[in-house]
Amino acid sequence: MVKFYVIATPIGNMEDITLRAIRILGEVDLILCEDTRTTQKLLNKYEIKNSTMSFHAQSKLTKTDKIFALLEEGKNIALVSDAGTPTISDPGALLISQIKEKFNDDVQVIPIPGASAIISALSASGLPTHEFTFLGFLPHKKGRETLFKEIANAERTMIFYESSHRILKTLESLAKFCPDKKVCVAREITKIFEEFKTGKPAELLEYFTKNPVKQKGEFTVLVSN
Repeated sequence: MVKFYVIATPIGNMEDITLRAIRILGEVDLILCEDTRTTQKLLNKYEIKNSTMSFHAQSKLTKTDKIFALLEEGKNIALVSDAGTPTISDPGALLISQIKEKFNDDVQVIPIPGASAIISALSASGLPTHEFTFLGFLPHKKGRETLFKEIANAERTMIFYESSHRILKTLESLAKFCPDKKVCVAREITKIFEEFKTGKPAELLEYFTKNPVKQKGEFTVLVSN
């Protein structure tokens, strides 16, 4: 059976990849990458010499048709993103849906688990882990206030990604809508400047405002009662 692998790659530290992922990346006929230059650094580290092709949110329909044609030829393909598990807040989700619809059981979609910012952040946050909701990236404008109200009323832990450009505005909104909640801001997970900061929204807003250098990087935000 033709195989399509969904392979998790490191979210920062290059050593956070499984032996199985390394093996399969070397065995498949083609690796689909969000950015071939980023993936090539990983492949070079593990001496994987294999063909790559870019596939991202801006890829044209012809790219999807080419992937379908390769699968019809019996080629085994791997999908990776720049970091973490593909299809989670990632355009690969649509591709998987299309493959399942077109090929049914003729193509076996196989997950190769590994690094995930959501689970990594949750595991070290100290917040309740038995129930949580992942919100992905919050909308920039439309629906943003509604989501903060939902977070304020939630009983379970709420998790979302945020960019360095909006982290202060996000903390301002959390201070406004849920001032008494406990918030954990996980920054640069697995990287050199990894940091977990926990407190009330106003406390974290003050901390990050006073430390502009801490406003840089990739953020995962967790909110709980």
